[in-house]
Amino acid sequence: MAQQKTRATTDERREATDGFSAEERAAMKERAQELKAAKGKGPKAGKVSGEQAVLDAFAEMPEDDRAIGERIHAIVTTVAPDLEPKTWYGQPAYATNGKVVVFFQAASKFKTRYATLGFNEEAKLDDGSMWPTAFAITSLTKDDEARIADLVRRAVS
Repeated sequence: MAQQKTRATTDERREATDGFSAEERAAMKERAQELKAAKGKGPKAGKVSGEQAVLDAFAEMPEDDRAIGERIHAIVTTVAPDLEPKTWYGQPAYATNGKVVVFFQAASKFKTRYATLGFNEEAKLDDGSMWPTAFAITSLTKDDEARIADLVRRAVS
């Protein structure tokens, strides 16, 4: 009993001093598991394909996030079928040569008011000396979907 109390107190102190929220720590643990699985180690090694991992991530999301994420998934896989679906920090992502190009972050992941569609430096979106790499999404219209398709096309061109 004393050991449990000490552990809880230690965890509380760590949370107060390390600056990471519980959600951020969970995302880091998910990323560590993804890296182990990619190297053929850990409990998820060789068990789940990238596509299935992405579908599993959607299944765990609240309905609002899931609807947006699944629509983005359909757009990305249609517009850029050569991108490899995978999870990245536990969220759906799409990579080329193992490097994430585009990702979806559910609003529920870090308890924010909007989901995020983001692009990493592998994305070829350069436009002058400054351009956006992430977009807040609260819902998707047909115009939004067309814009996402265009961004993904440009990102992999």
